[in-house]
Amino acid sequence: MIAVALILLLVLIGLSLPVAAALGVLGLILDPIYSMLPLTRAMGEMAWSSNNEFLLVAIPMFILLGEVLLRAGFAERMYGAMSLWLSWLPGGLMHANIGASTVFSATSGSSVATAATVGTVALPQIKRFGYNEPLFLGSIAAGGTLGILIPPSINLVIYGVLTNTSVPKLYLAGILPGFLMALMFMAVIVIACVLKPEWGGQRVRANWGERFTSLVHLLPPLGIFLLVVGSIYAGIATPTEAAALGVVGALILAACFRRLSFAMLREALENTMRATAMIMIIVIAAAFLNFIMSAIGLTDSITQTLSGLGLSPGWMLLAVVVFYVILGCFMETLSMMITTIPIIAPVMIALGFDPVWFGIVVIVLVETALITPPVGLNLFVVQSLRKSGSMQDVIVGSLPFVAALFLMVALLAFVPGLALWLPSVFG
Repeated sequence: MIAVALILLLVLIGLSLPVAAALGVLGLILDPIYSMLPLTRAMGEMAWSSNNEFLLVAIPMFILLGEVLLRAGFAERMYGAMSLWLSWLPGGLMHANIGASTVFSATSGSSVATAATVGTVALPQIKRFGYNEPLFLGSIAAGGTLGILIPPSINLVIYGVLTNTSVPKLYLAGILPGFLMALMFMAVIVIACVLKPEWGGQRVRANWGERFTSLVHLLPPLGIFLLVVGSIYAGIATPTEAAALGVVGALILAACFRRLSFAMLREALENTMRATAMIMIIVIAAAFLNFIMSAIGLTDSITQTLSGLGLSPGWMLLAVVVFYVILGCFMETLSMMITTIPIIAPVMIALGFDPVWFGIVVIVLVETALITPPVGLNLFVVQSLRKSGSMQDVIVGSLPFVAALFLMVALLAFVPGLALWLPSVFG
């Protein structure tokens, strides 16, 4: 049964079906083969129950928050400030790519939105300042991955819903690894540009007066971050309510900077609806597939198979890492989380792993999938922003940052306090 389901899934994905369609069709195929009852009649109930979750309302809110900030012009100002403060390092504006991605991640919650936002502003600088194009492109793709680790994160909300884990604790757990990951990405750039100085391009010159003046452009995203995350830990709002507060704050800021208009709102709402519809159709299809798998006993078979391997917790963790790395090469990240976490998380938690810590490990592995070919979403996002050049440039430039993500997984395995210290202090 496991082999048949896996082969069918690979075939459907190989046929280039949309991910949601592939998951739904797999459920429709497995039902008549292994079930005596017409399980497909529960499709409507599964669609309703998988969407009838208050916490999921945070998803369109966080997407809208990022859309408003992007269209209000805060991204350009933020990138300009980062370029003045970080361009003295070997690698110049590539550090601004990471820094701007880090700041925008603290307001967006989406890796794709982060990569697209920073990439739109940064790409014209490659030829202007003579940077090594593959490494510059890789820094944008890698910086975008921070969007699902640094709170507020849409993927952490999904993990919390799937495993019944506290989203505020997950947000706390993602802060230290997220900022450490940004520093590791910057270290990759420094090492590369020290070894190959010609890759670093021309430096952007700035005096201290210009740098301190530019700090005002970092205040809007910082204010939104404090409003969203601060309201959660102050006990004022739930994650969903905090996301709504963030949208209100972004609209007020846009109005203050005279960038709020009906045209801007229409574009932001249209993009929000498209992104939300894509996410929720995947949620519905994956929930239906998980229901079919549970009803025919496939979930129990997989769980028993994993438990019956007799692996120690350490070897099981290594097996999970390898599994997600391989799966991430062929499957979109959100659908990968929704289909695998209900099966793998209970096994890992039964082995003694903390659910909050395991959530951060999964998110880092999902980050890796975002920049590994052939279906790394951030690779396609960055490539789509270019006017010329092949996808190979983006892939090659991302490989050093993939190595940094693997190092982050190892650090979390050997130093779990990186993820668990803040939840233990404030939880």
